[in-house]
Amino acid sequence: MAGKNRLIVPASVDDLAEIYAANPGGTLVSGATDVGLWVTKFMRDIGPMIYIGHLGALQTVTEGDGALTLGAGVTYTQARPSIVKHFPQLAELWDRIGGGQVRNAGTVGANIANGSPIGDTPPPFIALGAHITLRKGSARREVKLKDFFIAYGKQDREPGEFVESVTIPYLPVGEQFACYKISKRKDEDISSACGAFRVFVNDDGNVGMARIAFGGMAATPKRAKAVEDALIGKPWTTATIEAAIPAFSEDYQPITDMRASKEYRLLAAQNLLRRFHLETTGSAERLSKAVA
Repeated sequence: MAGKNRLIVPASVDDLAEIYAANPGGTLVSGATDVGLWVTKFMRDIGPMIYIGHLGALQTVTEGDGALTLGAGVTYTQARPSIVKHFPQLAELWDRIGGGQVRNAGTVGANIANGSPIGDTPPPFIALGAHITLRKGSARREVKLKDFFIAYGKQDREPGEFVESVTIPYLPVGEQFACYKISKRKDEDISSACGAFRVFVNDDGNVGMARIAFGGMAATPKRAKAVEDALIGKPWTTATIEAAIPAFSEDYQPITDMRASKEYRLLAAQNLLRRFHLETTGSAERLSKAVA
């Protein structure tokens, strides 16, 4: 069948690279947890459709010496054992990505490649310093995940280029990391906001490094650079946290939609920084015992 009304099934990843380079207007489909909705809810024309869910070479999980690399076709379920092993702080988030059926079908690579501002994996992966490998034909290039998202619906990806894998460095010893998902329902719901926090506090008690990334707060998953700058070099204390809180308004101007108001999103983000500080200093446990 000629034209756009075609289903193309590549025989290998090399075949996929050749086909997609020649058909850059095509739609790559694996689990179809997003693409299916494009068709049924928005009546989008996705032809030609290039099915990649059978390509085992895109479903590899590699636990390297310094990083975890996930092929773009790895499902959330397939990734979970290694994610929880190396990033136990992501266990709760991982189990709240959709429901079991979505996690069995949806892929990590598509969650990144689709560029949604409310995808659950980009915020923690950005905070962890992940990078992706993009491929077009036989050419490959690496892009830091924080730089991949340019604007709403626009990523640093050329026509015919696809996400082949994502590599997430392990958290260095001595650093603190957490990720929080805010949604209307506890389970099987899309994020209103998703925040990831990473900090290193040196022997003097000062913040030597801070990385904060959010989804649902801007047109793309985005670092909170102003908040980070307000923390770095300062003591990891309540006073420092409170002084940094106003910087959230510099980093994010969230919108109001069906999932949350802009005011709620901004306040929730600020409170998550407070929560992260309490949890990393042990204050949350002391407060809980005092209340009890």
